[in-house]
Amino acid sequence: MKSQNGATGRVRSLVRQNIKLARRLEPGRSPHDLNQLRDLTLNFGFSLARGELLHLNGGWYVTHAGLLRLASRKHCAGIRVEQVEQSSDTFAGRWVFKATVYKSPSSIGFVGFGDADPSNVSSMVRGAELRIAETRAVNRALRKAYGIGLCSVEELGAFSNAPRTSAARAPSNGHSPSNGSGNGQPRLRDQLCLLIRQYNLDANLVKAYAADFCGTQTLSGASRELVESFISHLSAAAKQNRDALVCKLNSYAQPVEARS
Repeated sequence: MKSQNGATGRVRSLVRQNIKLARRLEPGRSPHDLNQLRDLTLNFGFSLARGELLHLNGGWYVTHAGLLRLASRKHCAGIRVEQVEQSSDTFAGRWVFKATVYKSPSSIGFVGFGDADPSNVSSMVRGAELRIAETRAVNRALRKAYGIGLCSVEELGAFSNAPRTSAARAPSNGHSPSNGSGNGQPRLRDQLCLLIRQYNLDANLVKAYAADFCGTQTLSGASRELVESFISHLSAAAKQNRDALVCKLNSYAQPVEARS
C-alpha cells in the first residue's frame, strides 16, 4: 500500500511540475492544452522538463526520448529493427525500416514501419534519412505497444532530428571546460550549468551533444575554444527555438537494448 501511495504521489508531483513549467514557458496556455498535458502525465508519466513532450502547432507531441524512457519504465524486453530492403532505394535516399517492440519475453511483438526520403524530411537534415527512418519505425512500434495515439515529433518532417555532426578541430591545449577563464568570467562548466537550468534541458543529453559537437569522446577532452563555441551555439539555439533544440538533444538518448 505504501509503495502504491508513493507512486501516486510521484505522479501527482509530476503533474504539478509539468503544468507549472508549461505555464512558465508559454503564459496564457489554454485550459484545453493543460488538460491534455495532465492526462498525458497521468497515463504515461511523461516529463515536460526532460523533453519528453513538445507543444508544436497547437498540439502536444511525444518525443523519441520520451518513448524510450516509457519503454524502460515498463520493462520493455527489447526492440528489433531491420531494413526493408525491397522498399528502400539507397540511390534516391529513400529508406524504410521495420521495428518490432517486445513488451515481455513472451510477447509476439508490436510492429511499426518508418520511412524517410528527401521529400519528407526537413532540408536541415538532408543526408540523415536512414537514421530518421529508423527512429520513425521505432517510435511507431512503441506507440502501438503502449497505446499512445499521440504522434511523435520525429515523424514530422519539419522537426526531424538533425544529423549529428562532429567539429573538425581537435583539442589544442587540453584545457578542461571546468577551468576558469582567468578574466573574471564564470567558469565554462558554470556557464553550461546555468543554460541547462535556465532552459530546463537534460544535462546528460547536453553533455552528449557537446562531446559530439566538439568531436571528442567526452566533453572534458575538448579544448576551451571548442567548449566556448558550443556554449554560444547552445545559448543561441535555446533562445531561438527551445522545442527544436530539445528535439535535437533527444536524438542522443540511449535506446532500449535490442533483444537478440
